[in-house]
Amino acid sequence: MFLYAKIIGELSNWLYSYILIILLIGAGLFFTVRTKFVQFRCLKEGMKVVAEPKSDQKSISSFQALMVSTASRVGTGNIAGISTALCIGGAGAMFWMWLIALLGSASAFVESTLAQIYKRRAEDGSSYGGPAYYIQTVLKKRWLGILFAVVLIATYMGGFNMVASFNISDSFRRYDFYQPGTTPLVVGVVMRHPQKLLFYWGRVKRFLVSKAIPSAPDRKNSL
Repeated sequence: MFLYAKIIGELSNWLYSYILIILLIGAGLFFTVRTKFVQFRCLKEGMKVVAEPKSDQKSISSFQALMVSTASRVGTGNIAGISTALCIGGAGAMFWMWLIALLGSASAFVESTLAQIYKRRAEDGSSYGGPAYYIQTVLKKRWLGILFAVVLIATYMGGFNMVASFNISDSFRRYDFYQPGTTPLVVGVVMRHPQKLLFYWGRVKRFLVSKAIPSAPDRKNSL
């Protein structure tokens, strides 16, 4: 266990101290310049699109699609990470987070645009796609798309859930009833049941897969 924690710690230090910082800032700067500062230039258009109503009763509005997308990006890791950064770095940390967020907006725009361009239609009219599909289509490397999909599935199954569970259980450390051997287990069991209800309730899976990427008018030329 100690060796495992040491390996994870070393990888985490390298990723978050060097590799990810260089990749995030570098990619953000590259896409910002290549798209001619799209996050600022098309801000007004973006606000207008978000406010558009849904086209029919069977679809969802642009604002609802934005909320689904935001829910898949923001989690307890963002909350815990930001609060930790503010406690350690103060106002300076907030400035750098804002700056990287502005640069990252261009990366997010390119990612979403590629997903829209290379999405596919199923026989029932629903849409499906994402990075794995446009990696396969654009780079002509099916194995790379499959690898991305497998790693992402494993990350959602293990990594993201463990981060959320750890942050929630760790927040109870300040209370007297916290027990290292039992409290995390109780938190995990309690979190499991709402997730199970969400999975089986209604048509959540179909909603996320087929309607979270609504068909939008072609604004390619205007952008």
